[in-house]
Order: sequence, then structure tokens, then C-alpha cells
Amino acid sequence: MAAIKKTAEATPPDYWAEACKHLTKRDRVMRRLIPQVGDVAPYPRGDAFSTLARSIVGQQVSVASAQRVWDQFAALPRSMTPRSVLKLKVDDMRAAGLSARKVEYLVDLALHFDSGQLHVKQWGQMDDAAIVAELVAIRGISRWTADMFLIFHLARPNVLPLDDTTLIQGISRHYFSGDPVSRSDAREVAEAWKPWCSVASWYIWRSLAPLPVDY
Repeated sequence: MAAIKKTAEATPPDYWAEACKHLTKRDRVMRRLIPQVGDVAPYPRGDAFSTLARSIVGQQVSVASAQRVWDQFAALPRSMTPRSVLKLKVDDMRAAGLSARKVEYLVDLALHFDSGQLHVKQWGQMDDAAIVAELVAIRGISRWTADMFLIFHLARPNVLPLDDTTLIQGISRHYFSGDPVSRSDAREVAEAWKPWCSVASWYIWRSLAPLPVDY
């Protein structure tokens, strides 16, 4: 994970203010958290291929390790495109710090993009479930990764990432006094969040880790 940097071009999703207004009216926890967290929002950036490639590189390693390996890997191709990645030598990718499995995942990701198996240009008109189905067919892309991509890259407003342990911890803390929370419990809480589950999830995350991050 890496800190989101605001740039002159970056703007929060256009629905953010409306979502916050809705949530503060409908949910007692959001009524408290949103003012506490303050004026922060995710700023979508980067292209789809690089975003997913970074998610693969960052799996099961620390933030610092993920950044170091990414920097070394990103220096290999002329540009971070599927076609350029497919031209790389496996030995060079391994020398950049990637495991054999992550090399396989990155190659599969590049193949999916390069072959046209992914309907990237149509994602804006496709529903969340259809996009998730395309993404999880790629080796190394889990449902969690797909949900994070929907929220942080595509800025989809109503994603409830139930595979995210930090979200479940936050729901436990804020709604159940720290008691264990099931997926069913989380869904029940999120009924009040609809149609802005992504925004509510963001504020739960921020309440536990104040610095904005992307995934």
C-alpha cells in the first residue's frame, strides 16, 4: 500500500459529498466518524494494468518491500504496458525480487490485457459483478484485490469488501463493542450505508489508520 498523493489533476469522486450527507443522516457511527476523519477522500490515479500489477507485486510483503521490488521491476520494461512486460526475461524479473509465482501472475495479467480478454474500455458501462468476474479469472487476482480495484481505481460507490479484515475489525469496534463480527453482521450494518458502501468502508478504514492509502 502506498500513500495517495493529491495532484493538480486529482479530484475525489463526484459523488463523495452526496454520499457523506446520506451516511451522516442514516448511520449514527458515520455521523461521528465523517467529521472526525475530516476532508479526505480517495483520488483515483494510474492506469488499470499498472494498478493491478502493483497489487500482485505487493501481495504478502511489507509496504517497504513491495515498493522496493516494484521500483526494480518497473525499471525493466521501456514502459509499463502488457506488451512490454511480456517481452521481459523471467530471469530478469526474478532478479528484480519477484518470486516465481509472482512472475507467473504478472505474465498471466499481461496476457489477459494484451489478448483482449478483458473488456477494459467497457468497464465504465459494466456492473461491478461482471468486472469482478473478469478480474478473478486472472491468476493472482483475488476477490479482495478486485474489490479494492473497484473502489480505488474505478471509483465504484457501492462496494462492500467483506474479505477485508480491517473493515471487519472496524465494524466490530464501532458497531459491536469489539465483539466478533460475521459477514452476515457486516451486511446488516451495511444496509444503512447503501448505495454508498465504498464511502462508508473508506471512513471505517480511516478511523483505524488516519493516513489515506490506496490498495
